[in-house]
Amino acid sequence: MAEKKAGKRTSTKKKLVIVESPTKVESIKKYLGSGYDIEATMGHVRDLPKSSIGIEIEDDFEPKYITIRGKGDLIAKLKKKAKNASKVYLATDPDREGEAISWHLSYLLGIDPKEACRITFNEVTRDVVRSAVKEPRTIDMNLVDAQQTRRVLDRIVGYEISPLLWKKVKKGLSAGRVQSVVMRLIVDREREIEAFNPEEYWSIELKLTNDKGKLPFKAKFYGTADGKKVAVSDGDTAAKIVEGLKKAEYSVRKVMRKETKRRSAPPFTTSTMQQEASRKLNFTSRRTMIAAQQLYEMGYISYMRTDSLRISEVAQNEARAFIAETYGAQFVPKAPKQYRAKKSAQDAHEAIRPTASGNTPEKLKDKLKPDLYKLYRLIWLRFMASQMSDAVLDMVSADISAGEYLVKASGSEVKFAGFMTLYVEGKDEAEEKTPKLPKLEEGQKLLLSQIDPQQHFTQPPPRYTEASLVKAMEEDGIGRPSTYAPTIATISARGYVAKDGKSIYPTELGFIITDLMKENFPDIVDVEFTARMEDEIEDVADGSVSWKEIIRQFYGPFKKTLDEAEEKIGEVEIKDEVSDVVCEKCGRLMVYKQGRFGKFLACPGFPECRNTKAIVKTIDGRCPKCGGAVAVRKSKKGVTFYTCENSPECDFISWDEPTNEKCPQCGSSLMKTRAFKGRGPIKYKCFNEECGYETKPTAKKQS
Repeated sequence: MAEKKAGKRTSTKKKLVIVESPTKVESIKKYLGSGYDIEATMGHVRDLPKSSIGIEIEDDFEPKYITIRGKGDLIAKLKKKAKNASKVYLATDPDREGEAISWHLSYLLGIDPKEACRITFNEVTRDVVRSAVKEPRTIDMNLVDAQQTRRVLDRIVGYEISPLLWKKVKKGLSAGRVQSVVMRLIVDREREIEAFNPEEYWSIELKLTNDKGKLPFKAKFYGTADGKKVAVSDGDTAAKIVEGLKKAEYSVRKVMRKETKRRSAPPFTTSTMQQEASRKLNFTSRRTMIAAQQLYEMGYISYMRTDSLRISEVAQNEARAFIAETYGAQFVPKAPKQYRAKKSAQDAHEAIRPTASGNTPEKLKDKLKPDLYKLYRLIWLRFMASQMSDAVLDMVSADISAGEYLVKASGSEVKFAGFMTLYVEGKDEAEEKTPKLPKLEEGQKLLLSQIDPQQHFTQPPPRYTEASLVKAMEEDGIGRPSTYAPTIATISARGYVAKDGKSIYPTELGFIITDLMKENFPDIVDVEFTARMEDEIEDVADGSVSWKEIIRQFYGPFKKTLDEAEEKIGEVEIKDEVSDVVCEKCGRLMVYKQGRFGKFLACPGFPECRNTKAIVKTIDGRCPKCGGAVAVRKSKKGVTFYTCENSPECDFISWDEPTNEKCPQCGSSLMKTRAFKGRGPIKYKCFNEECGYETKPTAKKQS
């Protein structure tokens, strides 16, 4: 009888599945049923110690891993459950970091890494999770070693250079294998902007009509009548051309019509998702990744750390069926669309996509928090558009004779919207729109309605935004999809960069540290060297080279450079910029300091005097109530509003911007406003609500 009971107990042992995030636990438990026990590690369980470098340099760079503080009880619980389980599956995230966590778990739980214990799933859905459990594999030590290569390299650079910066500059600073080269990109761009010499040029825009003065359209001066392009570089030349154009007779010389196709953007990779979320949602890279992680764990999107453009056949066929049913067969391309990723892309995961095409954003809106809904909608639209037919556009251009000159006009019309029905990719810089041209025929006479010469100056390259910085990191091979967001967060937290709107610029500290690194550690801040190191980590991942060999080759030259820098670098003094604001507590002139949220005023008498002040930005417009200066402020959600500097005596506060213009009806102040807070078409309205005067909205100009 006892034997039967024992046998019964053995058969009821559950299989243990260990994941990273607790968010996945309930979903996976539901998919696998009562025969499985699901537990979460909540991230890493072992890592290098924070108190020391944690690498035995003399012992061939052997890492000394320790249990992460606070994880002791969790590990004890996992050990107990693993001991009583009939089988243990390590189901951490399907990337190198996840592979390393599984390896650490196998060590702690006494599981042979050569045993078929590792399972992965690209999406947290019923079919995928159940299939994964049926096909366990061994832990991929090449992926583990690739993760260790990156971790050890980053630890050596960070823990060897950072103390030098503390000693020579000030405490709390850091250098990093990726962050330092990213800082170089930002600093080099800023210096390029500072050194830029603008050059003058002119454009001449004309408004033309048909011979009856109707159907107006725009054209631009091109050059001489024989088709030679003329660059207009000064006002005198522009004035001479304008006079000639005013006297000229206009006729259509040539009309070119062409049908072109516009191809949809591919589905998202980590990089393009971060870029587009910055452009369209104003999300930081970190905010984007937090939302994407939650969407993945909830089972709504595929894995979000990827640089692959591959899509599974099942997902593609499902999307095509959904498009045909919802939008019509003409929106489905004859053959499924394929996109080619760059050569360095890893193909372990698909591109980022919704796990079910039928899960439209509208269906999930009530289930998702605002950030998650916004990002999911972006991912869904991008993926569905990527599987739709190309758009077809009719392009028309015309050469127009104007006496001794030639002007050109162009326009486009959407013949078939295709994927543009759903989604059009954003751009870092505004694209000039080409409106539809009226029907033009060769030899047709035209009339000049208006001519507008405009002076311009060439512009320096723009500062990086988070979107363009992530794009540059990807193109230059700096870091991996998983490191883009943390790197940008780190350089912000250290006070190396600040933001002006979306633009990122280096602080004085950022300049100092980057220049110091360029002079003393040229390899660390060299883009090509950093990219080459990434390629070598890829060699470890595919098993063609030993990870310790990479570290050995790196460390010798690095240590020599480090020792030379220790001798060479003197103490660096960072001088504070003095303001004209007097500290009301001690009478000293306050100085400008740089914090993670920008500049602020601080008393130089610290620590005796700890007085600080925010720097208040003001505008030209005056307070419509008392005539005082108007301060620009931000709400908790980042929306601009305006208050009077005489507050609290004056209680003026408004979303609308006061101007110095007066209402033509009652003489009160005119307020600049938009339909939505900070967005939409601009109009002006009277501050006096009883007056009611307002102008018609005008489109917001693109900067």
